[in-house]
Amino acid sequence: MFVVGFDLDMTLLDSRPGIVASLAALSDETGVFIDSDVVINRLGPKLEWELAQWFPEDDVPAVAERYREHYWHHCVHGGTLLLPGARASVAAVRARGGRAIAVTAKSERLSHRCLETVDLAVDHVVGHVWGDEKRDALAANNAAVYVGDTIADIEAGVAAGADAVGVATGMHTARELHAAGATAVFSSLVEFPGWLGRQPFAR
Repeated sequence: MFVVGFDLDMTLLDSRPGIVASLAALSDETGVFIDSDVVINRLGPKLEWELAQWFPEDDVPAVAERYREHYWHHCVHGGTLLLPGARASVAAVRARGGRAIAVTAKSERLSHRCLETVDLAVDHVVGHVWGDEKRDALAANNAAVYVGDTIADIEAGVAAGADAVGVATGMHTARELHAAGATAVFSSLVEFPGWLGRQPFAR
């Protein structure tokens, strides 16, 4: 059985509405200005990295906990949206006898909540991983493919020995994803099921 890994934010899910609302709540609570436009245009790294751009290092663990409490409430009811082709892409993996897993910087608890709110089920979630941690998670799960929207996603997939597939739905362009080593790059996941069907391991 082959395994296809997917990133979550801006690959399967548009999490921006819930993130913006949660940042606003956190900013109101702490009195610290956070430019949500900046944040949502560089989604990818762990929450703690992003919060360290706005808060003193010693405050980050507590602030991250508060953010996650806000996000628990804001990621539902329109706070999380499916990106085009997401449902069909997961279904295509299963239709060809594979397993679809999520490998993401988002915590596992919040990953499950976001997936549940859009009624998208995956076979396994590896959360709170980034960079080399994603590489290790993909390797540990014997992923044949990793689909993501950032250069770091592509690099993690390549380093894990997987076919790294880029989707230009996040902060990096198709050209940048190709240059990072992507096997294929699509404007959205709508194109992914067709590509998967042409791969020898998926027949």
